[in-house]
Amino acid sequence: MGIVSQEAILELQALMDSVEEPLNITFQNVHQGFRAETLVRFLKARDWNVAKAHKMLVDCLHWRVQNTIDDILAKPIVPIELYGAVRDSQLIGMSGYSREGLPVFAIGVGLSTFDKASVHYYVQSHIQINEYRDRVILPSASKKHGRPITTCIKVLDMTGLKLSALSKIKLLTIISTIDDLNYPEKTNTYYIVNAPYIFSACWKVVKPLLQERTRKKIQVLPGCGRDELLKIMDIASLPHFCRKDGSGSSRNSENENCFSLDHPFHQQLYNYIKQQSLITEPAQPIKQGSFHVDLPEPAAEETEIAKSLESELQKFEKGNMLSKSTDGIKIDDD
Repeated sequence: MGIVSQEAILELQALMDSVEEPLNITFQNVHQGFRAETLVRFLKARDWNVAKAHKMLVDCLHWRVQNTIDDILAKPIVPIELYGAVRDSQLIGMSGYSREGLPVFAIGVGLSTFDKASVHYYVQSHIQINEYRDRVILPSASKKHGRPITTCIKVLDMTGLKLSALSKIKLLTIISTIDDLNYPEKTNTYYIVNAPYIFSACWKVVKPLLQERTRKKIQVLPGCGRDELLKIMDIASLPHFCRKDGSGSSRNSENENCFSLDHPFHQQLYNYIKQQSLITEPAQPIKQGSFHVDLPEPAAEETEIAKSLESELQKFEKGNMLSKSTDGIKIDDD
């Protein structure tokens, strides 16, 4: 790290030293003892501009206080049947760790339907996984390896990506905006696997709109990505959808499917949230209803990407309809 970077960190550190309650309390939940690494994340997200990084971090702390994010890990989604429905339609899980000790999160982009609950439940679940990662998983990994581990790896499964993705763009943009503003630079690398043709068409449109910093993190792997991913993780940590052979998807038990509520990660996460709920409100029954978070306005970049995706998917849909209409036309030879 260069002299300029060190100076930027010290300057931002001095600005954050003057932050008072309740912002400094929620800041502790953000940095988890890794203060310098946290400042670097926000500086990277604002191209090392100290004033902009400071504003971004303070805005993030205000968002946390206003939405009581510090309490979200004590707010289980109940009943369990509803949480199971969220898990079945918002496919995300943790399959293990890379050889460097980074948590590996798997996301079923193509097969997530987001149609079993309200937007607020999906946002709540997403933030809970973020907070559990940052407050439990990463500190534990750091302790185990004796060094700061503050980022993760994400493997995005595009299996089943269809034109119906058009209906999910708004929710995905909300979730992406929450991450960009409040959890910046938490992902070391994005690996995209099982990409159908429709993804390739969309990727050509989206790639030029991404910041260079983000583009460098994204790797589109051939097929299910098994061989490439085994270079950075053991087979036990490989997401289930990357364990395919030539004949198609391998069959997995619910224990191996990291999207499943029965997977150890989700069992540990849900039990942790229930336990925290009992600690904070021991005499109160667990309340039903979603944990409402103010939904952010997407940044200009996010809006442009969403519009470009919608346009490309609509073009793809028109092309499909035209193809189907001409399939039934018989052309007679003279």
